[in-house]
Amino acid sequence: MIYHCIRFTIRPEVPEEVVNAVVAGMTGQVDANDTGLFGRDFGGDYEYGAVNAVKDLDEYEAMMNAPEHLEIDRAGLPLIARFASFDISDDPDPELAAKIAAIHQRRFDAHPDLVELIDGLDEYLGSAAPGRHAKP
Repeated sequence: MIYHCIRFTIRPEVPEEVVNAVVAGMTGQVDANDTGLFGRDFGGDYEYGAVNAVKDLDEYEAMMNAPEHLEIDRAGLPLIARFASFDISDDPDPELAAKIAAIHQRRFDAHPDLVELIDGLDEYLGSAAPGRHAKP
């Protein structure tokens, strides 16, 4: 199993009704797939978080490239100030991290508009962003 986790904070200038619409979209996406949880993030420096469970790398790649996932990224990324992702797995493959990074790289190669949206974030860290760091 692989648990893909994200944490993020919305830009303070985003109107509450827009935040509520994006939150509803993310909640609906998780509910429709019945593979995870989306909600408020407690105990850290982020406002929201999500966890999605997949059984293997094929499912992971399918999840990352699902039309509804891409849609919520395109709607939500412009509203986000800080974003972090990480993955937890019981897979003993020592190359798992590199394989996950490759999935994200293929995703960005196939959808360069996502890279442009990510470049607008103040911070984008973690498994979905190998080699990236907070902006100075």
